[in-house]
Amino acid sequence: MLKQFFLICSGSDTDILESCSVGEQNKYAGIGATVFFTAVMAFIASSYALYTVFDNILASVFFGFVWGLLIFNLDRFIVSTIKKRGNVIDELIQASPRIILAVIIAVVISKPLELKIFQKEIDQVLLEQKNDLTLANKDQIALQYTPKVEAIQNDITTLQQQIDTKESEVNALYDVYIGEAEGTSGTNLLGKGPVYTEKREKHDAALAELQQLKTENKAKITAAENSITTLQSEYTDQVTTSQPIIDGFDGLMARVNALGELPWLPSFFIFLLFLAIETSPIFAKLLSPKGEYDYKFEDAETAVKTWVEQKINERKLLLNTDMTLNNRIYNDIAEEDELYQYKRKRARELMQLQADAFFKHQKNAL
Repeated sequence: MLKQFFLICSGSDTDILESCSVGEQNKYAGIGATVFFTAVMAFIASSYALYTVFDNILASVFFGFVWGLLIFNLDRFIVSTIKKRGNVIDELIQASPRIILAVIIAVVISKPLELKIFQKEIDQVLLEQKNDLTLANKDQIALQYTPKVEAIQNDITTLQQQIDTKESEVNALYDVYIGEAEGTSGTNLLGKGPVYTEKREKHDAALAELQQLKTENKAKITAAENSITTLQSEYTDQVTTSQPIIDGFDGLMARVNALGELPWLPSFFIFLLFLAIETSPIFAKLLSPKGEYDYKFEDAETAVKTWVEQKINERKLLLNTDMTLNNRIYNDIAEEDELYQYKRKRARELMQLQADAFFKHQKNAL
């Protein structure tokens, strides 16, 4: 049962194989088993690759099964169309398109399995890339808010400097009127005279202005600090919102690119393994000597070809004979006087009818 299934997978003519030796049947059963297990590997590889895309087991298994059937059909077709002709060069030329197709299939099959085999290493590369993307994302978002924050901080600094400058002015006026009162500066007269009163009033006016300036600038500084807090909150929210996009940066293309960052030699050997599996049925047929099945298949094929060519030649001969006979028959008839008189009579009648019809037409036209 299993052997019969593998013979079907090989794409060979089972009716011819039944009349061949057991060894010949085992050879094609081995080729069919290779075709079948290559399709199984294609099913597994494509299912995993599609799972990384759809993240759905049922959909991945379904489309992977369809892909496996497609690979199975292609491999079966490739193997079944390679025929032993006894000339190695002709067979290689015949098999070259199939080998190219087998290479493409091997690449398609091996790549998803490489992603699975090197999953831990790929995850490490993706983690580093995600960290770099996170830092770059924060820097890019910061470019939107840093100039605004710096401008507001400059405004706060300016407002504070205004207060400090006014405080320095008030302190200087305080020292002036105190020195006047103590007689250590100004008029150098001890006591609170008119000059002291004038300087004290000037200090008190500046102090009132300072209190007003502090009230106004403190309110402005508080509003500016609230604006900075709002901008920082918006920055944090935008970073938090964009982070899931970076965390989801692990799709099929990202994993393939991450695989390219790893050393190429292990991946290359895995590709060679699947290339060997994929091309093994082809090279098995190319390298194996012409066997019993090949002779019987060629015999059946040439028998049909000979029969078809024979039928075509018979039809050509029949056509040529029929044409020769018709020419002789019509040549003999052309020499008969009776046929000549009959056709002459009919031609006369036809010309009379045409003349009458033309006359009626002209008469109606007038």
